[in-house]
Amino acid sequence: MPYVNTLDLVREAEKHGYAVPAINIVDPLTITAIVAQADEIGSPVILQTSVKTVKSAGAEILYTAAREAADRARVGVALHLDHCPDRSVITLCIEKGWSSVLFDASDRDLETARRETAEVVEEAHAAGVTVESEIENILGVEDGVGSDSATHAYTVEQLIEVARETGTDMLAPALGTAHGQYTSDPVLVPGRVKEIKDQFDIPVVLHGGTGLTDEQFHEFIDMGVSKINISTALKHAYMKSALSYLKECEASDKWEPVKLFAEIEAASKSVIREFAEIFRSAGQAGSR
Repeated sequence: MPYVNTLDLVREAEKHGYAVPAINIVDPLTITAIVAQADEIGSPVILQTSVKTVKSAGAEILYTAAREAADRARVGVALHLDHCPDRSVITLCIEKGWSSVLFDASDRDLETARRETAEVVEEAHAAGVTVESEIENILGVEDGVGSDSATHAYTVEQLIEVARETGTDMLAPALGTAHGQYTSDPVLVPGRVKEIKDQFDIPVVLHGGTGLTDEQFHEFIDMGVSKINISTALKHAYMKSALSYLKECEASDKWEPVKLFAEIEAASKSVIREFAEIFRSAGQAGSR
C-alpha cells in the first residue's frame, strides 16, 4: 500500500472502532521491523520520530527508510514527527515529506500557542501534511521535550476554539496520562475524549500509553481515541534486548553485531504485535 497521510489512517480507525498504533522508532532497523510486523498482522501503523531521533539519525535517512518499508507493505504506513516545539525541525520534516507533524506549543502561553499553531497549519497544509496540536502540557519528559509539572491546562471549550481557529487536524489533549514509565496509578479522564468528540469532529490522540491496562486502552478507544502513541515500550524493548544479548556475548566472548540487530528486530516486532492486538487494529488493513 502506498505511503499514506496520517489523517486518512486515523479517520478510518474512527469509522471502525479501533486506534492506530503510533510507535516511536529510533533508527532504520526499528522502522523496517515495525512495518514488516504490522504488515504481517494486517495493522496500519504510524512511525513516529522524536526531534532527537531526527537530529541523530538524519531526516533524509529516516524518510527514505520509511518510504522503502511502506512500498513493500500492504498496510497503510505514515511517518509522524512527535512532540516538536522547534519550528525549524517542523519545516525540515515538512520539506522532506513526513505525513504529519505534532507542533507542541504546550510551553507557550495560550495566545502564542494559538498564533504559532495557525502558522504551522498553514505551512504544513500547503505541502499536504497533517498537523497534530498540543497546547496543554501532557505530563512527563520525552526525549528532552515536556515537563513534569502542569503548566498549561484549558477547558474543552478552549481546546475546541483553538482547534477550529487554527485548522489543526488532530488534537492531543491532557487525558490523565503521562510520558515515560508510571510510578503510580494515573488518574485518567477518558470522558474528556467524548466531551471533545460530541462538540467537534476532530481525531483525538492519546499520549503516554505505555503502562496502561488493556481495559484502560479500550475505554479510551470506545470514547473516540483513534491514535495512540507508544514510545517507552519500544525503548525498553530495544535496550533490554540489546543488553541481554551483550551480556551473552561478554560471557562467551563471542561478538556478533548482526545477531545483535536480529535481537533488536525481534523485540521491536513484539511491541507492534502486542499493541495492535490491544488497539484492535490487527487485521483491519485487510478488511476494507
